[in-house]
Parts: sequence; structure tokens; C-alpha cells
Amino acid sequence: MIRVLVVDDQPLVRAGVRAVLERGGDIEVAGEAGDGRAALDRLRATPVDVVLLDLRMPVLDGIETTRRVVADPALGGVAVLALTTFDDDELVFGALRAGASGFLLKDAEPDALRRAVRAAAAGEAVLDPAVTRSVLAAALHAPPPTDAGLVAQLTGREREVLVAVAQGLSNEEVGRALHMSPATARTHVGRVLTKLAARDRAQLVAMAWRAGLVPAGGEGAAGAPSPVSGPRGAR
Repeated sequence: MIRVLVVDDQPLVRAGVRAVLERGGDIEVAGEAGDGRAALDRLRATPVDVVLLDLRMPVLDGIETTRRVVADPALGGVAVLALTTFDDDELVFGALRAGASGFLLKDAEPDALRRAVRAAAAGEAVLDPAVTRSVLAAALHAPPPTDAGLVAQLTGREREVLVAVAQGLSNEEVGRALHMSPATARTHVGRVLTKLAARDRAQLVAMAWRAGLVPAGGEGAAGAPSPVSGPRGAR
């Protein structure tokens, strides 16, 4: 069972999100909070797998809340999934830079919301199709030297795995694409995360693009379905 904390300053939104998530059967809403500070207090008292977090809130906004969750060693296993009504690039970049595992707009379909929570709990990157291209476009224009140098440390097989992750593939799909078992694929993804000092798959996607492993305009993360846009989010 995936345990979720729903954080939004509007009680009606929290109630609606709870109803949608709990219809999935494998997701339990373990708690709610109306602002970032209350969310941090709740997290320290209630173990959860995913925090579904509104970015525009009073007291402590979603970006700062994300930053504090990521920085707290006691919350190391918690994935943050940012949720907002605004298709705002600065909010997206701020949330991802702060360490969020992904970003979803509030007008997403119920099934997409449930898939996104499952993907975040499994360590997948989650980018709403409405904002994926702008996020990757920004990554392409970021200074490349640091990422390129790190990527150069990977073995040939690890580079193949990184490209597959950047194309939006789950561990099982990476295994099928590269003719390896799911367990071996998970091991390779873990090694790539460690070597690149990346927190999650969202960071791997951006690093692969900045290092030029996935060409602009070609088949890659911007052209492949994300976990929230199709069955790839299901595990």
C-alpha cells in the first residue's frame, strides 16, 4: 500500500484528491495538511511514501517545503510530487531544483494522478506532458561541462541505461529494451544514480539531455510518454 500525505491550503481540494487516490485500491491517504509547516510536522509523525504538495500555499510554500523535506535525513525515503493549477515554468523549475520527483497539474485526469503517485513511490520521474517540453528545453540550454564530465565516467552499458531512462522507460522497460532482467536493470540504474550523484530519475533525464546523449528534436524524453501520460507509469 502506498501511503500519501496530501498538502493543499484548500480543504475542498484535499477532499477531492483523497477521493481520487483512494479509489485506486493500492493508495492510502495517511494524512492531510493545509500549509508547508504543518506538512513538515505531520511528516515527522506519520511515515509516508509520497507527499502530494501544492506549490502555492501560505506560511511555507511548496518549493521551500520540498527543499526542507529533501534536506532532512529522516525523510530520505519520501518522494515529493508537486501539484499546482498553474502551468508556470518558474514554479516547475523551482520545484525540480528543490528536489521534487516530479510535477503534475491539478487538471490531470484521475487515472493520471494515481499513476503519478505510483511512479513517484517507485522512484520514477514524473513530468506532466503540458510542461515536459519546457523543462527539457531549459535543461538543453543549461551549461553542460559538469554533467558531460560526470557522464564520461559511465561505462558504455551505463550510458545506454541513462539514455533509456531519459526516454521515459521504467526499470522493467529498460530491461526489455537492453535485453537484461528487471533486477539487473534496477542495479544499473542505481549505479548510474550513484555515479552521477543524482537524487532521482528526474535529475538523470535533465543530465542526459545536457550531456547531449539524447539529441534535441529526436526521440527522447520530450517525445516519449511520461509516467503520467500512459501505461509506462504503471509498475
